[in-house]
Amino acid sequence: MSEIKYLSFNDVDPEDFLAVVNEKALRKHLIDHALFDSISIRDWMEAKIKIESMSGCRVRAIYIGGMLAGWCGIQPDNNGFEFAIVISQKFWGFGRTIFKTLMCWAKELGHKEIVFHLLGSRPEYKALNRIATKVYKTELLGQWFTTYYISVDT
Repeated sequence: MSEIKYLSFNDVDPEDFLAVVNEKALRKHLIDHALFDSISIRDWMEAKIKIESMSGCRVRAIYIGGMLAGWCGIQPDNNGFEFAIVISQKFWGFGRTIFKTLMCWAKELGHKEIVFHLLGSRPEYKALNRIATKVYKTELLGQWFTTYYISVDT
């Protein structure tokens, strides 16, 4: 299995992120927004770096086998804190491993519960249904999501 590394956004060239966050297969599972360009990617990364500095949050770029695969994090949500996992299609098989890392971070940061929103374009996941304390259909920014509430074991 390829090695996974989690790096600060400060250690990533914004231009490297463009190919990942603009990938068509990935974007179909995200809230609809304009393609990133050289300026907007820097603004987006700066916003994620600010989130990283907030209490209870952690945002990282993900490198798998030395390649930038995407990003993940624990960030603020209307309901507390949420997980985000955004990775290039060729790395989708690593999602479960990244999720487990996020669960460790959530425990380390002292969270009791985390929310995980998956756009309605994605199927419901049996594994998430098994570990979720609640599962709801929610509307965010005009789009439907399956929202999983996940208890963080302490």
